[in-house]
Amino acid sequence: LIHRSPCRARFSALPILPVITAGGCIMFGIMAATRLEALHFTQDPATGLQAIIAIHSTLLGPALGGCRYFAYADTHSAVADAARLAQGMSYKAALAGLPFGGGKAVILRPPHVANRGALFEAFGRFIETLNGRYISAVDSGTKAFDMDCIAQQTQHVTSTSSAGDPSPHTAMGVFAGIRSSAMARLGCDDLQGLRIAVQGLGQVGYALAEQLAAAGAELLVSDLDPGRVLLAVEQLGARALHSDELAATPCDIFVPCGLGGVLDQATVAHLHCAVVAGAANNQLASPEVADLLEARGILYAPDYVINSGGLIYVALQHQGAELPAISAQLTRIGQRLTDIYAQAQAQNRSPARVAAEQAEALLYPH
Repeated sequence: LIHRSPCRARFSALPILPVITAGGCIMFGIMAATRLEALHFTQDPATGLQAIIAIHSTLLGPALGGCRYFAYADTHSAVADAARLAQGMSYKAALAGLPFGGGKAVILRPPHVANRGALFEAFGRFIETLNGRYISAVDSGTKAFDMDCIAQQTQHVTSTSSAGDPSPHTAMGVFAGIRSSAMARLGCDDLQGLRIAVQGLGQVGYALAEQLAAAGAELLVSDLDPGRVLLAVEQLGARALHSDELAATPCDIFVPCGLGGVLDQATVAHLHCAVVAGAANNQLASPEVADLLEARGILYAPDYVINSGGLIYVALQHQGAELPAISAQLTRIGQRLTDIYAQAQAQNRSPARVAAEQAEALLYPH
């Protein structure tokens, strides 16, 4: 199924999406709220595949975005997640100056999978039917070997075993963004001795924690996997905290690197930090949370700016760029944030509002 929305009304970035009403109304409600071009659905009973591809924009190029493999509570949650993530990818690509639009795929992970490879090959056949409008990549719950299976059925995929893992490049960009954020709020980009709280030690979070430790930061860490926490304690000299404690513990920089929605009204009220700058997508539970952070004097690094390193890597690598050219692009993330902070300060506004308007000017020029 393909649903299209002509909506071009003024929009505040990454809104709370509508709840289920009736029939197809929820789908068009989500599309209007996030300004999606299209939603695509498929199922394959033979493999257990149930998948959704959300294409937010193809104005600047084909929609590029990861494939998330997750056990969603219901279909509405999966559609809403895909839509918001696709929108974030459009903003991310536009602000990074990449010739790509934004898309996202979610596969509803079934309780039991007889053949994971066959499931992802079926998903590859689904991608192929879109004729290049969507290019897939790794995301939460997927690995390079899953992309290898997809690549058996379509060329519209990256992050394969031969392409390399984008996680270190995401971490590299976030590290550059943290330094720029420290300069903007603390007056120095030297992280030596700063207390930095890292929430989430997945592929990106742990790689980032390694860079922060090497820069001399005092690390506080949490993760749902106690093994990852123990590793950070033993290898990086980090101090372990429960996830519920971490956000409320005094620190210089809070670094969310898990799933989205971690910053809501209650969390912001308990933060004791000068900066929030992390790798997670959709960190704000609603756009208004950015204003709450601003009101509390906490500098917020817009997630789709600071965490764009992975997208930059997969996009340029997909185009055949060499690593030095990719690395040069990653170093610009810090300057991009510096420019956003300067404009936000001059206008007495949240950096999130400034970044969203910059992205929308590129995506909706008329």
